[in-house]
Amino acid sequence: MPNTDSAKKRTRQNVKRTEVNKARKTRVRSAVRKVEEALASGDKKAAEAAMKAAEPAIMKGVSKGVLHKNTGSRKVARLAGRVKKLNG
Repeated sequence: MPNTDSAKKRTRQNVKRTEVNKARKTRVRSAVRKVEEALASGDKKAAEAAMKAAEPAIMKGVSKGVLHKNTGSRKVARLAGRVKKLNG
């Protein structure tokens, strides 16, 4: 339990930041899931469109600190490779 005023403020800030970061992480996961679903359906056009939306979402997550730089790059590279390999 925080005792000082600064610790109380820090607790309030942490709650707010946690909510914002959760939303950002959810946005990234949703974008990745849309690419995965398009890949599973075998629709190359939909996969490319989803990838075009997912890449900026992932990299924004990286710039905001919810994902590590290498994790974001790895996700983008693996998804892009799977989209490219898809024949359709």
